Amino acid sequence: MSEYDTWPEDIFQILMDHQVRQVAYVPDAGHTQLINICHNNQKMKTVVLTTEEEGVALLAGAWLGGDRGALLMQSSGVGNCINMLSLPRVCRMPLLMLVTMRGQWGEFNPWQIPMGQNTRKTLTLAGVITFPVEDGRHVRDAAEAAARMAFEGCAATAVLISQRILGAKTFGN
Repeated sequence: MSEYDTWPEDIFQILMDHQVRQVAYVPDAGHTQLINICHNNQKMKTVVLTTEEEGVALLAGAWLGGDRGALLMQSSGVGNCINMLSLPRVCRMPLLMLVTMRGQWGEFNPWQIPMGQNTRKTLTLAGVITFPVEDGRHVRDAAEAAARMAFEGCAATAVLISQRILGAKTFGN
């Protein structure tokens, strides 16, 4: 493991620094390490979702109840959230999304390519501030900037973690 493979631990520390107490996710191999770290922390509640848009509503409710949260998803799940992204925008609620990208670097699955190639544009059109990261050395800084803008500026933000950082999947993994 290189020093840049520590991005899940780095993101977890940022979530702790920003008092994130709820982490919503659809199971994703790219987020497995971060999900496990959050799940094992007594100060965080992890919530498994059936679809990603549920996470937008769940985190809006968390905010109204006094908690901060983060939504973990794969780029293919961004398309599921489009209608729900109006909620944080219109109501000026924070939304921090951490998105592992598919449909990029060496993708084998043709179904992942359309959304993977359009995730950033789609989020931007929906009013989300994006932080694309192509190099593991910059994940921590991007996550910190996104968390600050979300929680201090009541903005919807998304860190887009490149498939280059995660490694291209193959049919067997």
